[in-house]
Amino acid sequence: MAKRKSEFGLKRPFHELGESMFLPHLSVDCVIFGFHEGSLKVLLLQWKDGPWCLPGGFVKHEESIDRSAIRILKERTGLDAIFLKQFHTFGDPDREKGKRFKKGWISKRFVTVGYYALVEYSKVFPQPDQLSSACVWWDVQSIPDLIYDHKQIVALALNTLRLSLNDHPVGYNLLPSKFTMPELLRLYETILGQELDRRNFQKRMLSLDILIKLNERKTGGAHKAPFLYRFDKKKYDRAMKQGLNQSW
Repeated sequence: MAKRKSEFGLKRPFHELGESMFLPHLSVDCVIFGFHEGSLKVLLLQWKDGPWCLPGGFVKHEESIDRSAIRILKERTGLDAIFLKQFHTFGDPDREKGKRFKKGWISKRFVTVGYYALVEYSKVFPQPDQLSSACVWWDVQSIPDLIYDHKQIVALALNTLRLSLNDHPVGYNLLPSKFTMPELLRLYETILGQELDRRNFQKRMLSLDILIKLNERKTGGAHKAPFLYRFDKKKYDRAMKQGLNQSW
């Protein structure tokens, strides 16, 4: 796949662009979650001089903050339709100790707005930007040291995602279009960081009336391979709006 050029189209260093292009003191950082081989992943960038960080960027003058996050996510993943949620604003005066840029507007204090996104791993083609040498998936339980307060941002995003399971279904944006009940169970267990009772989980998920059981079994497995399911998109969206009011 051909490498996409960043929408910033920068031909000069950031500090030379000035505040004519971006809002001063405001940035966006995105925690992009994916699920692969029974593991929850997070997408990270590696700067050309070594340190790792979250995908992020700055807000253009003509953009809303949400639109800026959507643009950044599309640049990193190539996806348009992404589950995206703003979850916290990080504004500690000392959050950027050891800042890389030493001059210009970019060297000043920034408040960052945190978003988390849920994407289907297989559909993502990670792309670094002009300041980074790599954009890759890391297991959320074994991420490397990150710049500034980015580990805190990841931790709070994961905790927010866990709490959201009490109010909203999860899976449409993380699993393939067809999946088995054990795969859905594994997703919930991975997010929650705990084991769940298989029978109770299946009973609870079916009671939500958001799944359609298919007359197909997963291929390549045992003789009694599990049946495949898919989400009923209309009912799933309704559950997202109305909430579930349950506890795991």
